[in-house]
Amino acid sequence: MKITDVIFALIAGRIIGFLVGDFLREWGIDIGLYWGLLIWLVLPLVSLACLWLAYKIGRKFLFIFQGAKYFLVGAVATIIDLKLFEFLFWIFSIHITFVTITAKSISFIISTFFKYWGNKHWAFLKHEKEDIHKEIIGFFAITLVGLAIDVMCFYYFAKIMGPQFNLPDAIWVKLSVIFAALVAALWNFVGYKFFVFKK
Repeated sequence: MKITDVIFALIAGRIIGFLVGDFLREWGIDIGLYWGLLIWLVLPLVSLACLWLAYKIGRKFLFIFQGAKYFLVGAVATIIDLKLFEFLFWIFSIHITFVTITAKSISFIISTFFKYWGNKHWAFLKHEKEDIHKEIIGFFAITLVGLAIDVMCFYYFAKIMGPQFNLPDAIWVKLSVIFAALVAALWNFVGYKFFVFKK
C-alpha cells in the first residue's frame, strides 16, 4: 500500500465517524466525549485495516482492492452529498417535492465531481491524459444514469416507502440518501471499472 492509501483511508474513516456521531445525536443518544473520541479514533483505524486487507486480497484479485478504494471514495462522496443536501434543504426550507428533488440533484452532481477525481486518480489509478474528453463524457454518461437511479431510489425510500421502524422523518431522509447512494454505487462501479477507467 502507498502512503496516499493510508492517508485517504484514515481521512475517510474520520469523515465516516463524523456521520456516525451525527446519526447517534439525532437519535437522541448522548455519546459524550469518551464515546465521541472513541468513534473518531476507531473508525479511521477500522477503515485502514479494511483497506489493508483488501490490498492483500487485491494482489490476486485486483478488483477487490479497487472496490475497497471505490467504496471509501463513495462513502466520502455520499457524506458530501448528504451534508450538501441538508444545507440546500435548510436554505430553501420548503417541503415541496420539486425543491427536494432539485436539492438532491444538485448535491449529487457536486459530490460526483469529487467521485470523478477520487476514482480516476486513486481507486482505478488511471493517470493518462489521452482520450480525456471521451473519458469525461463516459464518466458523466454513467453518472447521469446513476443520478436517475439515485434520485428514483431516494424518492421511493423517502416519499413512497416513507419512514420505517418508527424513525423520525429527519433520520429517515438521511437514511434514504444513503440507501439511494448504495444502489447507484453498484451501477457506477461496474460502469467506471469496465467502461470509463479500463486500462
